[in-house]
Amino acid sequence: MEENIVVAIQDEYSDDFAWCYGCGRLNEEGHHFRTCWQGEKTVTIFSPEARHLALPGFVYGGIVASLIDCHGTGSASLALHRKNGHEPGEGAEPPRFVTASLNVNFIKPTPHGVPLKAVGTVHEIHPKKYKVETEVYANDTLCARGEVVAVVMPSTFLKKE
Repeated sequence: MEENIVVAIQDEYSDDFAWCYGCGRLNEEGHHFRTCWQGEKTVTIFSPEARHLALPGFVYGGIVASLIDCHGTGSASLALHRKNGHEPGEGAEPPRFVTASLNVNFIKPTPHGVPLKAVGTVHEIHPKKYKVETEVYANDTLCARGEVVAVVMPSTFLKKE
C-alpha cells in the first residue's frame, strides 16, 4: 500500500482542537491519524508500531477501534466542510466533531507489520449529525468494520479562560 495523504482534515483543526490521542497533531504521544477524501470515500492510512501489539504478529483491537473512531469523526468533518463549500488545504477552519456512538466488528485478526487502511462512507443523518461506515484493511484483507455516529462538537467543549 503505497498511498500518501498530503492534506488531511486534521491538519486544519485549530490548535485548541488538535490534542486528540488518536488524531491530534499536537499530541506528541498520539497516533496522528490523518483523513482525506479519495473520490467520494474517505481514507486514513496508519502503520501500527511494535507497542500496538496484542500478541506477536497481531495489532491490538483497541488501536483498530481508535482508528475507526477518529476516522469517523474526521470523515464527518470532511463532509460538513465540503457541504460548507470548502476543501482541506484552502485555509478555512473545518467543523470539529465528537463521537456519539461507536460500533466495531472484528472480521479477521489484524496483522502487524503492514499499513492499515480505513475506508469510509459518509451519510448525513441531520445537519449536525453524520454516520460514517468504515472498513479497515491490512493489504487487501478486510479486518474490521465499524460505524461512528459523529455530532458537531458542542460549544461547551471550548475552554473558558
